[in-house]
Amino acid sequence: MDFLKINPRDNVVVCLRDMKKGETLCIDKQDITLKQDVPAGHKVLINDILAGENVIKYGYPIGHATGNAEAGTWINENNLKTNLAGTLSYTYTPAIEELAIADEHLTFNGYKRKNGEAGIRNEIWIVPTVGCVNGIAERLVEMLKQEIKEAAANNGTPILPVHAWHHNYGCSQLSGDHENTRKILRDIVLHPNTGGVLILSLGCENNQPDEFMKLLGDYDTNRVKLLITQQVEGDELEVGMQLLRELYQQAATDVREEMPLSKLRVGLKCGGSDGFSGITANPLVGSFCDWLTAQGGTCVLTEVPEMFGAETILMNRCKTPELFEQTVKLINNFKEYFLSHGEPVGENPSPGNKAGGISTLEDKALGCTQKCGRAPVSGVMEYGARLQENGLNLLSAPGNDLVAATALAASGCQMVLFTTGRGTPFGTFVPTMKISTNTNLYQRKRNWIDFNAGELVEGTSMDVLTRKLTNLIIKVANGENVCNENNGYQEISIFKNGVTL
Repeated sequence: MDFLKINPRDNVVVCLRDMKKGETLCIDKQDITLKQDVPAGHKVLINDILAGENVIKYGYPIGHATGNAEAGTWINENNLKTNLAGTLSYTYTPAIEELAIADEHLTFNGYKRKNGEAGIRNEIWIVPTVGCVNGIAERLVEMLKQEIKEAAANNGTPILPVHAWHHNYGCSQLSGDHENTRKILRDIVLHPNTGGVLILSLGCENNQPDEFMKLLGDYDTNRVKLLITQQVEGDELEVGMQLLRELYQQAATDVREEMPLSKLRVGLKCGGSDGFSGITANPLVGSFCDWLTAQGGTCVLTEVPEMFGAETILMNRCKTPELFEQTVKLINNFKEYFLSHGEPVGENPSPGNKAGGISTLEDKALGCTQKCGRAPVSGVMEYGARLQENGLNLLSAPGNDLVAATALAASGCQMVLFTTGRGTPFGTFVPTMKISTNTNLYQRKRNWIDFNAGELVEGTSMDVLTRKLTNLIIKVANGENVCNENNGYQEISIFKNGVTL
């Protein structure tokens, strides 16, 4: 197969291989001759259109033609312009589909936490309340790792991963930025993938340690310890190591136990997208999302700016009018954020996106939102909020890979599924599984990519590949590492909007 018409209403097809000027495509019993060379993943017009008429892909407009164009024309950012502008009014027109997916009663082996949540990792984390103590945090990680290594060699002490989640914030921030930092750090401390957390404070920062501890609520005092370094007489490293030893001894006794898939929470993310993202990897992840939510599990979709142009699809899948109104607010608040900075709401596709075949934000959004399948929307969350509802949730966060993936993990997701057509080594503070949109990327970057969705255009059926992906996800939930963990590429990034003092 050389090309794909995604939806019967489309007036473009997507080339599945590099194609040359003069090649002929037989589409809907008509022969169409290519006017230019067209790279794989890019769009070709299949009927003549006039300037201002919409280009249709996925069954929806992805922008309008900037000039008259003939069938066979390569459609890209040079002859296609977004239709997006400012905020909009919306009408709730429910289109909720009952998914006929059987409950398979599958399980995974996770760590049961005191509050009933399930972890798929059992790690020791150091969480600085302020960037000023990042260096101390990193030194403590080095010291603890060395001590664990020696203990394992001498008496078989189990080796647990140790991380410091350093950041630049916690002081010199005001109002919303200050609260966003506190919320994300709180969420990391309370995350079920950790068996023990040392909260590391300087003492004089805006993010005052006593107030931060109150923000945690009813936390497990055996698993969470606080060190205020300015209050230590002498060597704060030795005091820190004493606390870390206590945490480690506690976590080292934890064992995995069988848990239902309803305890599994998975974040949905894409980055370095290309023209195959909405054809292979994103629909595959959407198929998994439908399956997991049918088992009582949870998926979370974010990247709000990359919903622009596809937002009504999500709005009409909301279970209630209240969720619809929350989704309208989610979308329009982000548009107003753009406009308040004097930026257009449709200025999104990156140079890599465009090179890969994505021409407008609508083009990107209609592919991006396929990661959440067809499941109804059960919850809508503010940035920094923690999950309360099973099923499909929408989360407020930008499209930036580091910020969005951190927000997904902070909401309580034990892992993130990250689809990519261009490739990226990045991972956040939970396992970040990379799913390639094309086989070429998978073969070139096996040290980055965990799973190949490119098989979907090479003959493998969606049902077969969904099962294959599901099996891998369960293995990862059971403890198998993904590439970003093996590489040690793990970090956090917190959303910032306002001034720095």
